Amino acid sequence: MPASIKELSAFLDARVPRSLSCAWDNDGLLCSPDPEREVHRVLVALDVTETTVNMAIDGEYDLLLTHHPVIFRPIKTLEPSAVVGRKLISLIRAGISAIALHTRLDAYAGGVNDALASALGRPVVDRFVCEDALEGRIIELDTPLPLGDFAEQVKQSLDIPVLTLSDAKRPVQKIGLVGGEGGDFIRAAFAAGCDTYLTGRAGYHNMLDSAELGINVIEAGHFATEHPVCGVLAELVREFDPAITVDIYTTPTLTVQ
Repeated sequence: MPASIKELSAFLDARVPRSLSCAWDNDGLLCSPDPEREVHRVLVALDVTETTVNMAIDGEYDLLLTHHPVIFRPIKTLEPSAVVGRKLISLIRAGISAIALHTRLDAYAGGVNDALASALGRPVVDRFVCEDALEGRIIELDTPLPLGDFAEQVKQSLDIPVLTLSDAKRPVQKIGLVGGEGGDFIRAAFAAGCDTYLTGRAGYHNMLDSAELGINVIEAGHFATEHPVCGVLAELVREFDPAITVDIYTTPTLTVQ
């Protein structure tokens, strides 16, 4: 007998516990017109956008499973002129549920930062503490490289056209990784002995300071550094029930031109 939305949600909560989430976060089963609905088709995406909502509706998916939550801040009105409200109304009308695993997936062993290391083709050799349960990952190169050469490798591995670099004039060998918004953790990576730090967004002033601190910083984009975890979400669903059809939305949410 096919499993329900409620059962899949409980499985995900057991495998990636809510206790790993930051206190300020809002994730889990955030929209469910019918928790008893059978799950046959799941669309995995990084974000709940109107595009992914429409794709879920047109593809007759039962669940939209994302990293970023559709409801993050309190909702004061639920009507079509509000961006979040419009998406929720569309999902509810179509009977589609939405589950997000946000900061708990950042902290999860095998989550965002491990998936980023895997996308870069390097094993994790160590970790460093950022906040709460969140730990950055450390990878190492066999041979030191100039920052520009390593940056080219990153562009190819993550399939992105441009990067922003802060050059501390150090060769790259020990790299700290935090996917997404990681500007607050540059000093933690430096304290862990990293000569280079790679994140999604670091922030202009953080990058200026990092060069003077003595650590290279590579800003590779929020989507590019977190999207690899969508494969992890898909595998969790397949682990729950291999009979479920799982598709991943791969188009970047924002574009660089």
